[in-house]
Amino acid sequence: MSGAVQRRASRRRLDRRAFLRGAGGLALALPFLDAMAGSASAVDFPKRFVVFFTGLGTVKEAWQPIGTETSFELGEILAPLSPYRDKLLVVEGIDMESAYHGPGDSHQQGIGQALTGTELQEGTLFPYACNPAARVGWGGGISVDQLLAARLGARTKLSSLELGVQVQYANVSSRLSYLGPGQPVPPEDDPRAAFDRLFLDLSADPAELARRRVLRRRVLGSVMEDYGALARELGGEDRQKLERHLDALNDIEQRLDVPALLGGACALPALGEPLDVYANDNFPAIGRLQTDLLAMALACDLTRVASIQWSATQAGKVFTWLGQSETHHALSHSNIADADKQRQLVDIGRWQAEQLAYLLERLDAVQEGTGTLLDNTLVLWCTDISEGQSHSRRDMPYVIAGGAGGALRTGRFLRYAGDPHNNLLVALCNAMGVDVSTFGNPAYCTGALPGLSV
Repeated sequence: MSGAVQRRASRRRLDRRAFLRGAGGLALALPFLDAMAGSASAVDFPKRFVVFFTGLGTVKEAWQPIGTETSFELGEILAPLSPYRDKLLVVEGIDMESAYHGPGDSHQQGIGQALTGTELQEGTLFPYACNPAARVGWGGGISVDQLLAARLGARTKLSSLELGVQVQYANVSSRLSYLGPGQPVPPEDDPRAAFDRLFLDLSADPAELARRRVLRRRVLGSVMEDYGALARELGGEDRQKLERHLDALNDIEQRLDVPALLGGACALPALGEPLDVYANDNFPAIGRLQTDLLAMALACDLTRVASIQWSATQAGKVFTWLGQSETHHALSHSNIADADKQRQLVDIGRWQAEQLAYLLERLDAVQEGTGTLLDNTLVLWCTDISEGQSHSRRDMPYVIAGGAGGALRTGRFLRYAGDPHNNLLVALCNAMGVDVSTFGNPAYCTGALPGLSV
């Protein structure tokens, strides 16, 4: 940055919670800019935590990397993540142990335990898909994302953001996040509702809120005067960052309001039928919108803890865009010797990895000082079971991306020998700067999982 630009930026020192304000009370939070601290090196960028959840496990042979800890190639399923190999920790050999022997199977136990490290409650009861006659309860403790939100979320508009992609059902197989025992946090399935929660003042009365929703499509035009005044006082890199930020928001806004892109009726609430967020073939487009909103929320520092849950663990999702005609759940129960159905499961896993790669791309595109938003984020890809045919929760597949501000030593493939997954949750908390020595059921926790940190 030149001396003239530095002096100009210093005259316009920005608060980190700065906004561009437009007509109708609309406000856009800004990404972190150098001008917020006078220089890039002076910015203390926050750590962020993201959970990326997909159900029904994986095909381990196609998922597993080949090679040693630091010299390895990603398997067929994880290959789309290759551009971010140096920012990954691929982890195998972790067991999701449990003392639970009540109703339900590994799907419900797995998702209920994935972030809580606790067994399901025996209380409020719900029928579940694999055996409608049986009944299972909610997860039995706080989830790691909500613990981090309680510790790290006080300075942001939302302490946490839970997004869903056609999760739909309100039972244990569709709830990943918990405020405490028996207190599930429902994910938001509708991208437009998520947009409004992030960018509109939801304390307004209903009539005012409806008016603001109509104004959404004019939001960029309404802030341009404020943007112009700000841009004249920013350095060149900050101006480019702000322009990219506004372009990204404009792209999201256009896709929210263009029916053809979402394959169904899609209009602003006052102008027509709402988007059918549960139409099977809308799954990829809705997921892309939710991913973009998640990345924007982190870049704007509207939240520092978020999750995106791709459907419920036993939903009848058919990956028609991959040329498939059976549900993912049915495929996961197919005979492991059926090569065609195993091929379809591999294709699903690879597609899921592509969606994670897109999220990492969005985070890595946001510059923060000498690094990126991804470098200051910890992204955990987790699931409910290791593979569908056995419903086993041993040797679970985990992918961790990002460096959480340098706390993790990435670019490695780590093998463990049955360490409890609660130890992984402890290590993730520690990497986020939250000092805990145990998490979840202490019977299945011996401390932080070794080997992740620098």
